[in-house]
Amino acid sequence: MPDLKPIHTQADYKNAMQTLAILWGAPEGTPEGDQLDILATLIEKYEEQNFPIDLPDPIDAILFRMEQQGLSRKDLEPILGPRSRISEILTRRRGLSIEMIRKLHDRLHIPAEVLIKPTKTPA
Repeated sequence: MPDLKPIHTQADYKNAMQTLAILWGAPEGTPEGDQLDILATLIEKYEEQNFPIDLPDPIDAILFRMEQQGLSRKDLEPILGPRSRISEILTRRRGLSIEMIRKLHDRLHIPAEVLIKPTKTPA
């Protein structure tokens, strides 16, 4: 197996991915398994720096979590308030307050860093 080294360039990344394919499935606790673990960490770090993933829009995150958990708008009333307010929020005509963000984070486990982002403007 080739020596492992930091990934600095696209060529390094391509070589690392090829090595990853060779090592894939190596048993844990073996020299190959250790190399796989280290290589995966190096690749992850490179990808985080070079291919960042934007956080989702807060309303999209709320709708996604509602779908995941089978929640209706009525289920959001204890968190966001009356149906009219929920409608305004989900149609992006009203922003989330700090208290709403806290409740959504605590009760629906939506990351706070997602909820504090500005929402897309209504279409």
